[in-house]
Amino acid sequence: MALDRLDLSVPVRRIGLGLAAVGRPGYINLGRDRDLPPDRTVEALRRRSHDLLDAAYAAGLRYVDVARSYGRAEEFVAGWLDGHEDVVVGSKWGYTYVAGWRVDATVHETKDHSPATFERQLAETRGLLGARLDVYHIHSVTPESPALTDRALHHRLAELAAEGVTIGLSTSGPHQADAIHRALPIEVDGTPLFRSIQATWNPLEPSAGPALAAAHAEGCHVIVKEVLANGRLADRDAETIAAALRQPWASTVLSGAATAAQLAANLAALDVTADPAPVTPEPPEVYWQRRAALAWS
Repeated sequence: MALDRLDLSVPVRRIGLGLAAVGRPGYINLGRDRDLPPDRTVEALRRRSHDLLDAAYAAGLRYVDVARSYGRAEEFVAGWLDGHEDVVVGSKWGYTYVAGWRVDATVHETKDHSPATFERQLAETRGLLGARLDVYHIHSVTPESPALTDRALHHRLAELAAEGVTIGLSTSGPHQADAIHRALPIEVDGTPLFRSIQATWNPLEPSAGPALAAAHAEGCHVIVKEVLANGRLADRDAETIAAALRQPWASTVLSGAATAAQLAANLAALDVTADPAPVTPEPPEVYWQRRAALAWS
């Protein structure tokens, strides 16, 4: 699969760069008033994205994570990829960005896991990334998502897999483990469909850990997102990312840095040897309620 191009024996290759925080002017990470320029024009965030991509590549990172709903993140990556042929690009479909480049929009994204949305967004992604699309995740799958039961969609995803694209899903919400366990047995013509699983895991919300271990045991590439809990753990970033890297089932751990300084601080996780300071996990329902209450800024 496309993710096999990542040499995970090189420690820094296990860290990827996610552009959720810089592909659009509004997001739910804490501290964005300090992290981003006050003038969040398309060109300002394009420059910021390219600066981060340059810094990440120079440091040795080779996985980049974007999504259709991350504003213009796919476009920003597409404009940077020339000369970086060894970079693996993962994107996601299922959410549509509808904020119109406004921070104060009433609705920022809408979710739809139908085959029609897949076809529309795949065409949009292909229009930007072309053959550089390596991994395509269904965005934010929950146990009740129709994407877990729609056989027509499964067969269409399998056709994309046959073209060389790794098919996966990302999960969210307090029942991530259930979604993962429901996804793993799905096959098309005897072949497992989902070969990449992206999930939230951090010391405040570690509940998906056993399910991610099961996914890893079945040969899935496991990508850890929101390691810093949308900024709630930013004051202990290196040790928190190091804790994620120590999980035996974690293939790739995403940095969601919005500045070069944050990226450097995240990469310091590679030098952490001490055990992290203890953090009391929250019940999943509490964690996700708090996340949902974060303001777009």
